[in-house]
Amino acid sequence: MGTFNPVEIISGSMDSGILLITDHAMRLLPAEYGRLGLDEAQFDRHIAYDIGVEGLTRSLAQWLDCPAVMARFSRLLIDPNRGEDDPTLIRQLYDGAVIPGNYPLSDDERVKRMENYFKPFRQAVRRMAAEMQGKAGAPPVVISVHSFTPSMGGRVRPWHVGMLWDKDPRASMPLIEMMRAEAGMIVGDNEPYDGALYGDTLHEICTRQGIAHVLIEVRQDLLSDGAGIEEWVSRLAPMIASVNALPGMHEIQLFGSRAEA
Repeated sequence: MGTFNPVEIISGSMDSGILLITDHAMRLLPAEYGRLGLDEAQFDRHIAYDIGVEGLTRSLAQWLDCPAVMARFSRLLIDPNRGEDDPTLIRQLYDGAVIPGNYPLSDDERVKRMENYFKPFRQAVRRMAAEMQGKAGAPPVVISVHSFTPSMGGRVRPWHVGMLWDKDPRASMPLIEMMRAEAGMIVGDNEPYDGALYGDTLHEICTRQGIAHVLIEVRQDLLSDGAGIEEWVSRLAPMIASVNALPGMHEIQLFGSRAEA
């Protein structure tokens, strides 16, 4: 039985100026964890991964000829887009599902998951950003690719896409403006989530380092098949390329963080 690789790197031009990252790309688990005591059907739900974003990320990376870093493990094992002290880092209950394999959880097991899965993903993102900066002489703009459910907790989410950000507007504001220029497009500005999340991937890799970034959330039902994914690639890729070419996008600029206020 081979060793489980927690990260997949998609190759691309190291001087493209764009780095894609996907925290919740896949629903895989190392063999030793089985299915964490859950029915297989639970791994078809958003609780296990961000539906549609693996295909979206692969196609965007190809269109933009840029590298991408994807986490291969399910967020049910440990969520790489959380702070180390976040209570939702390893969930015991998620949207109505009890995760038996996460309760009780010993301190040793928590450390094991941190060392084997969480940290390797963060390190891979940090390393790729540094390598791209070394190649191009300036940091890349980092685009985090996610998807969200059409409803949560009985609340309908009308947005087609959301741009999540903290205090650095360089990537988010132009993308919001371009998206809102499309007829009928409902665009969330820090919806359906707030982008100021202490300790998340962008906070650690970008906000604290002054690297331009944005987290893009596409509604999952719009990525339910190949045609939907390609429609969003054709929409997002030219916009990301335009943002990449804007003045100041590849400078180190510290804006601070609402998450630390």
